[in-house]
Amino acid sequence: MIEAVVLWNEPNNLSHWNYHLDPGWLRFSDMVKATASAIRAIRPSLPIVLGGVSACDCDFLRLMTSYGVIEYVDAVGVHGFPLDWNHWQLTEWPSRIAEARRITGKPIWVTEVGASSFGAEEVQAFGFQRTIELIGESADRLHWYSLFDLPPTWAAETRHKEAEGSSYYRHYYLGLIRADGTPKPAVDLFPGDGSVGLCQWFHFEDPRLDEATSWMSNHGVRYLRTGISWADSFRPNAVEWFDRQMEALRPFQVAVTVCFTPAHLGLEEHHTSPPKDNQQFADFAAWVVSRYAQTASSDAGVMQEVGASSL
Repeated sequence: MIEAVVLWNEPNNLSHWNYHLDPGWLRFSDMVKATASAIRAIRPSLPIVLGGVSACDCDFLRLMTSYGVIEYVDAVGVHGFPLDWNHWQLTEWPSRIAEARRITGKPIWVTEVGASSFGAEEVQAFGFQRTIELIGESADRLHWYSLFDLPPTWAAETRHKEAEGSSYYRHYYLGLIRADGTPKPAVDLFPGDGSVGLCQWFHFEDPRLDEATSWMSNHGVRYLRTGISWADSFRPNAVEWFDRQMEALRPFQVAVTVCFTPAHLGLEEHHTSPPKDNQQFADFAAWVVSRYAQTASSDAGVMQEVGASSL
C-alpha cells in the first residue's frame, strides 16, 4: 500500500515551514533524524524520502548534507514549477537533477512538478509534454501535480494567500481536470504506460477520492504521491478517513507524505510551525507506517528497486 514515506513537504518553502521559529533548519533536521529512526525501528527496509525540496534548491540540499540528514534517508524528493513560480528555465531540469544527485549521493524523486493553465491551457499542455521529455529517465520517480484543479471555494495551502497576487491563483489551475470535472487538453498527453505518476493531495474527507482512483485505474497510473496530515489526526473520525483513503489507494504504489503540525503541538499555532517536541511527529509518522505500510518483504522489493535505479 505504501511504497515510501516522505518526511514533510517543501521545508525550504516559507509557506510550509515557519523559518523564523527555526533559523537554519536545525529543528527540522533533528526532526527528520528522529522520525527516520522511529520508522527504521518498525520497518527497516521501507524507503524514506526527504520531503520535496521546493524549486529543486541544491543549496538547501548542501545544508541538509552538512547536517547529516541525508544519511538518514534513502532518496531525496525535489519539486519544480519553472513555468509558474521558480526563477529558472524549464530546460534546466536535467542539470538540476544531476546536481542534486551529486550533492546527496541519493536517488532523486521528482515528487511534484507541474504547469498551470492559469494563462492558457495550451501552455499547460506544452509544459506537460516538454517536462516529461526533459526529466525523462534522469529522475527515479516523476509525480505530476496534479490530477484535479483546486476547487475555487477551497483555500490553497500557503501562508500569504492573496498577498501573492496572481501567484496565489495559479494554485487553482494545476490539474489535468478542471474543478467542474471536465478534462483539459493536457489529459490527452498523459501516457498510459505507468511511466508518469501523479501527486494528488486529498483534503480531509475529500469527495474527489473515488473519482481520482477510477481515473488513475483507467489511465494506467502506477505511482501516486499523497499525504496524511498530522494536524488532521486530531479531527473527529480522523482514523476512519485515513483508513478509507488508504484502502481506496491500495492498487497504487503510494509515496505518503507526513506533514502539517497540529496547532496545539506547534511552537506557534499554525500547521507550518515546527513541533514543540520532534518525537511527537516521529511517533505519528511511525503510527502511519505501522498501520499502512507494506510487509517487510514488499518493503525490501521497493528498496531494491530504489537502489538499482540510482546506479
